[in-house]
Amino acid sequence: MTENLIIFNARVVTPIGFTARRGAEMSELIILDNATVEVTDGIITYVGANRGENRDGYYQHYWHYNARGKCLLPGFVDSHTHFVFGGERAEEFSWRLKGESYMSIMERGGGIVSTVKATRACNFIQLRSKAEGFLKQMSAMGVTTVEGKSGYGLDRETELLQLRVMRSLNNDEHKRVDVVSTFLGAHAVPEEYSGRTDDYVDYLIREIIPVVAQNNLAEFCDVFCEQGVFSIEQSRRLLLAAKEMGFALKLHADEIVPLGGAGLAAELSAVSADHLLHASDADIRAMADKGVVATLLPLTAFALKEPYARGREMIDAGCAVALATDLNPGSCFSGSIPLTFALACIYMKLSIEEAITALTLNGAAALNRADSIGSIEIGKKGDFVLLNTDNYHFLPYYIGMNCVNTTIKEGVIYPVL
Repeated sequence: MTENLIIFNARVVTPIGFTARRGAEMSELIILDNATVEVTDGIITYVGANRGENRDGYYQHYWHYNARGKCLLPGFVDSHTHFVFGGERAEEFSWRLKGESYMSIMERGGGIVSTVKATRACNFIQLRSKAEGFLKQMSAMGVTTVEGKSGYGLDRETELLQLRVMRSLNNDEHKRVDVVSTFLGAHAVPEEYSGRTDDYVDYLIREIIPVVAQNNLAEFCDVFCEQGVFSIEQSRRLLLAAKEMGFALKLHADEIVPLGGAGLAAELSAVSADHLLHASDADIRAMADKGVVATLLPLTAFALKEPYARGREMIDAGCAVALATDLNPGSCFSGSIPLTFALACIYMKLSIEEAITALTLNGAAALNRADSIGSIEIGKKGDFVLLNTDNYHFLPYYIGMNCVNTTIKEGVIYPVL
């Protein structure tokens, strides 16, 4: 569903461009006071100074929305989540509070494998209903595009089920959030393949990835490239096979130990490498040289009490940095955009302007969509977030609290307050 809409008296705050912004470019925002943005059939057709509302009678076919001087930003892009799953893992959170590590919980049968059991027990309606609830919460925080990963099935039937749930949500005429799907069958090694990781990689390449491709169920293929999960060589083999079948590539890289996943992302020209808490200086430079988007997930570091990824150093090295929530049932049961802003600015040393670019245009680039979303420019989708203030500095300052007044998806208005 799309609308014709005129937003007037807005304070437009946006990055500009149709590709990722890198290094110092991330701090460059365009600010237009007393501005009008026009959306026709869901697409932006004018951005500029306020102008007469009844010019040649043209505007009689548009809804009119008075922004009253408040900040109008591009819709936020949450470019890394796992929002389709069954069950929760609240007990594991308490175990971590008592000192257990993420990997030790996995080794005792918790972690991803625990969610796999719960997800395999769910049907389509159960998974869809729960996921739809998350999308509504995301929309209320200004998210207009989200990436969702499979990876809680680890078998053909459930992996395809997760992806079909995402496709169903994306085909909903009244959707508030666009969904971009990623196949993450290589999220963990299922119990039935314990001790046979290479065989499981073979299974994914032979039995599941071709079906995902044939049914157009995902755009990206991802892998949890990590010590004790999938090695560099196993990750390379899987991703090269996926690339041959038409998938764009992503990696969970260098989250727990400095394994070299960021360097592999550069080698394979992946669209993004995510987490990167322990990425080396050399691999960060390689990512910058190859244009790999560094997608940082501060909520996960916060929840796991781990050191934050070196966002400041990555930007200074010329990387394009994106921010995302990593909403998932285990390591980060949160999709909080407000807290993501605050943590990125306080602990990862991003400026407010850089954080805005990271959650809009660079998030779009991490999904191969910078040409159609992520900034307020003619030709892009009419996806916006209107704050309840004329001061965009409130985004990290109002710590963990939502300052979104209205989310607008392709010209359709969804009030929050």
